[in-house]
Amino acid sequence: MFGFTKKIRYAVVGGGQISQQAFMPGVGRTNNSEMTALVTGDPVKADKLAKLYKIKAWSYDQYDELLKSGEIDAVYIATPNFLHLQYAVPALEAGIHVLLEKPMASSVAEAEQILAAQQKSGAKLMIAYRLHNEPGTVEMITRARGNEFGDLRSFVSTFAQNVAEANSRGHNGYWGGPVPDMGTYPLNAVRNLFGQEPISVHAVGTKTPNRGFNFHDTVAVTLRFSGERVAQFTVSYATAPSEFFELIGTKASIHASPCFMFGATTGIAYVEKTKEGSKTHDFAPVEQFGNETQYFSDCILNDRHPEADGEEGLLDMRVLAAIERSLETGEAVTLDPATRSRHVAPDQALELKPSKAPNEDEMISIIPQSA
Repeated sequence: MFGFTKKIRYAVVGGGQISQQAFMPGVGRTNNSEMTALVTGDPVKADKLAKLYKIKAWSYDQYDELLKSGEIDAVYIATPNFLHLQYAVPALEAGIHVLLEKPMASSVAEAEQILAAQQKSGAKLMIAYRLHNEPGTVEMITRARGNEFGDLRSFVSTFAQNVAEANSRGHNGYWGGPVPDMGTYPLNAVRNLFGQEPISVHAVGTKTPNRGFNFHDTVAVTLRFSGERVAQFTVSYATAPSEFFELIGTKASIHASPCFMFGATTGIAYVEKTKEGSKTHDFAPVEQFGNETQYFSDCILNDRHPEADGEEGLLDMRVLAAIERSLETGEAVTLDPATRSRHVAPDQALELKPSKAPNEDEMISIIPQSA
């Protein structure tokens, strides 16, 4: 039919807060993607969410049946991190494309298994680095790698929030805690801004008295890169909200805030300072989850390899694992040399209009993340 765009049919695996608040509304902003299925273990979600989006609900016990049903082309996996392997590998083995929430898994070994399954099957795998399709972030990365800020020397960032201990993120150990959950953002940002992989990591963690988390709830990380570059970031589940990063080069410094979050009123912004003065760069809010879905579906439809692939996810995972080792030992951890074969490209930036997201009290059968 003239003007018809084929749509990639997605199953949403996991009906928690990120799915309900961001991914499911965001799909409606795309022109090449649609939801046809929801996989959940919650009968209330199975009933109400499926009716809301006019899709079919499947239980986790029916997952293999769904993969063989012919009713989906791709899955969006937003389960707790320790379940990513369990649902990503069977999908890839069945030839179903996978959009996988970050972090990629809950160990390097699991991430390697997911990547191996993708490479064997040929189905596409993208890790949900939504900022890789956000215009302000893409501009900062492009300019940094184009030497517009000079020789990059330093990166500093904080990303923090106050998380409810009753939420699943509060009691699933290190891999459910602030470093893999929130630390992935500054880590991924600096890796892409520097265009390099860290060579060593050292971390210090603290535990807030009278909080019931079973991990360090505030963690400070120092990363060393070749060429005498250094990065530091702090993440927390036990403080007032904060998000920023500062990148310092020999020609300019940039201070970005907001820089990691999403929402209908949240636009990425950065202030650039040079010897000539200061300039503010503001970007309109975009539909970040719709952007990444539009991009991934386009890669599927046109048989292109997504930039934020399993290799990108694995490169973050090895640093997250090194941070865990450093927290356990108190020592700096040396990382094996690594390089990235793909990089963020300017044409990845998309500008879909933000969708209307439900508030926490409007979502179905969730334990709110915010304390």
